[in-house]
Amino acid sequence: MNASPKMKTQGPGRPKDMEKRAAILDAAKALFTQGGFAGTSMDAVAASAGVSKLTVYSHFGDKDNLFREVIRAHVQERLPDDLFDFSPGADIRATLDNIASRYAQMETNIESVGTFRAILSDCQAGGNPRFGRLVWEEGPVRMHKLMSRLVSDAVERGQLEVSDISRATTQFLALLKGDLLIRRLFGCEDCAVQFAEEVKTNALAAVEMFMRAYAPRG
Repeated sequence: MNASPKMKTQGPGRPKDMEKRAAILDAAKALFTQGGFAGTSMDAVAASAGVSKLTVYSHFGDKDNLFREVIRAHVQERLPDDLFDFSPGADIRATLDNIASRYAQMETNIESVGTFRAILSDCQAGGNPRFGRLVWEEGPVRMHKLMSRLVSDAVERGQLEVSDISRATTQFLALLKGDLLIRRLFGCEDCAVQFAEEVKTNALAAVEMFMRAYAPRG
């Protein structure tokens, strides 16, 4: 009788390692938001995540890399790369509506705004600007690249007419922010429900304005 084939199993330590990594990211996200980069220690992250400091270092190397991964995870969770894929037969307005709504919500949610406040304090005179640069690279720069690719694909398929793709992308992202991010940053929204509705309405209006500017003529 032939022996039954052995099933491949995952190494016993791997699931636990991934759980620890997720716990570290969650702890670091909360602590960086509260205390900024300078005010957050690897000891505090380890204690909050319920792991050793050695485990934190083994997963992320140093605090800079941990911070970058926190920002990357925050953005990827809300705006994954495949959201910007423009598949054959897709409609550019519907695609932009989806991106706009999700991007506007991410930019103005409490967690994002808390991170912005913490980073601004780290970037003040005498601080270290590299922390702000990490956010810039993982957030706006990544978003601009993905959006530029999407707009370029839409131009190639005749759904948009854009002569300067980089500038059009910058304009679209600026329209999505409006004054909403700065209002929340300064705590000037009076009603959370009304503010959420404004975020949604502004996102759709941004797409409408963008399409009026760049939809094919004729």
